[in-house]
Amino acid sequence: MHDAVEPIRSNPPMPRTLKLALVGCGAISRVHLFAIREAVPEIAITTVIDADRERAEALARETGARAFVSLEEGLASGDFDAVDLMLPHHLHEEAATRAFADGKHVLLEKPVATTLDACERIFAAWRRAGTVFMVAENTQYWPEVLTAKRLLDDGAIGEVVTVRGSYAIPPVPAFYGGDRPWRCDNAVAGGGIALDTGSHWIRPLRMLLGEIDEVVGALGRPYAAMQGESMARALLRFCSGVIGVLDGIMKDDLFVPEPMFRITGSRGEITIERSGCVLLWTDEHPTGEPIGEVGGYHRSYPGEFADFAAAVLDGRPPAAGPEMAVGELRVALALYRSAETRRWEKVWE
Repeated sequence: MHDAVEPIRSNPPMPRTLKLALVGCGAISRVHLFAIREAVPEIAITTVIDADRERAEALARETGARAFVSLEEGLASGDFDAVDLMLPHHLHEEAATRAFADGKHVLLEKPVATTLDACERIFAAWRRAGTVFMVAENTQYWPEVLTAKRLLDDGAIGEVVTVRGSYAIPPVPAFYGGDRPWRCDNAVAGGGIALDTGSHWIRPLRMLLGEIDEVVGALGRPYAAMQGESMARALLRFCSGVIGVLDGIMKDDLFVPEPMFRITGSRGEITIERSGCVLLWTDEHPTGEPIGEVGGYHRSYPGEFADFAAAVLDGRPPAAGPEMAVGELRVALALYRSAETRRWEKVWE
């Protein structure tokens, strides 16, 4: 009788953990924290940093992280591999270059910076560091946008004739409340809703139709508390020749619901509704056929963090390199120039 053979037992894989520092504990940090907790268990929040000590310590108690009041202090004494930089726009360059100098991986909230020169200095610091750099443009992972792109790629509405991106938003207190909201200060924010919120509509338009060649438009200020524009209306000429529309407005009053994106083709239309539903409108579906699951804008954040974690832990290229985010800034800057010159302005010159 043969002796029993013990089965070969392989050692379980070592846990993969990305130790992350949240830098800036304001409103957007709640959204980021939710996404990490919901979908990316390989990210461990070990450090939180905010100039407001009370706010940093409150988030530290919630996450079990250590709290610091400056990035410099966190880099000196914290334990983390990467930073999630969620700071006012005018601080992006200083924080990102400092993190790169310390060899950290960087997830940087959009925009990269408020000037092209500052963007170039950030990219130069990244190249010297050789670490992972991703810009947190969450709409790259927006489920409804990805569904619409698949429909376009499959020829569901034929050739694209035109497209419209529309965002109508109130000044949400979490982001625009308080005595001195930094988004209302041009010296800090670098612009109004075209540069800030507009990036979340410009990126999907670029994903759906390719690069934007030139812009003509006008700006307004229906929300008086904001120094920059709180209304932006623009025509976009894509490199393909297609003409699109970008419409953005912020004010206190009620808005009538309308699609966030409307893509018109030679054989139908695709709309992305504010409800988080994608509708396909064709002769076969004259009342609009729902496609995919109902999602919503905030469903884009888990994909963003999963992509960042995979880039750091697995060396997988992210869905979009950081240079892609300069395109949104370039479109906004071209719109600003057009509002002054009252003519078409090139995006890439």
